[in-house]
Amino acid sequence: MAKNENTNVEIGAYIPDIWMSLTAQQKEFLAQNYTIHKYKKNETIYCEGEKPTHLICLLNGKVKIYKEGVGGRSQIIRVIKNNEYFGYRAFFANEDFVTAAAAFEPCTACLIPMTVILDLLKENNELAMFFIRQLSKDLGVSDERTVNLTQKHIRGRLAESLLFLKDAYGLEEDESTLSIYLSREDLANLSNMTTSNAIRTLSNFAAEKIIAIDGRKIKLIDIDKLRKISKIG
Repeated sequence: MAKNENTNVEIGAYIPDIWMSLTAQQKEFLAQNYTIHKYKKNETIYCEGEKPTHLICLLNGKVKIYKEGVGGRSQIIRVIKNNEYFGYRAFFANEDFVTAAAAFEPCTACLIPMTVILDLLKENNELAMFFIRQLSKDLGVSDERTVNLTQKHIRGRLAESLLFLKDAYGLEEDESTLSIYLSREDLANLSNMTTSNAIRTLSNFAAEKIIAIDGRKIKLIDIDKLRKISKIG
């Protein structure tokens, strides 16, 4: 984990959804047991096979959850956006991490020891329900991604990934350009295809005027067409 940063800032501003469900005594306990960490671009947050120790809330930046596959090829499983929680499922499952996490860009995160979370859960049913809902939502997203990445053809997978990034991170002020700039390799890993296939399919989308490409910037010109391609698969 990265070096601890300033811990004097009110934690309630970082995790309002958890904070609101706590009693005054529980808030005081939590405020004494959290740290703020900063990560550099491409820095590993946790590795596959490590023991989970903290609940992580991303405060700013972008994070990928990924798994190394056959031949060292990575598969991006999820992307994390601001105010999302990660790193805790393996602890609840009493297992080591089966994925790894790394920063797409410089990030700041709030870390809370899972032992602290466990103590709070034993006393607070509302907090327990919060995590049940979070895990259920994550499972639903995972199920849908599994179907999309295994049943769709290359064009459908790439279209789905571009829409997925739009929904996760939004668009820039022009309301067309994705607000995340991925390498072609990362985009391929997100779409379950080789980098060469990702490059070729992006070029085809650009030639069809569905998107426009400027380095790592991708502008979505025809979102309806992307949705149609994604749906057809």
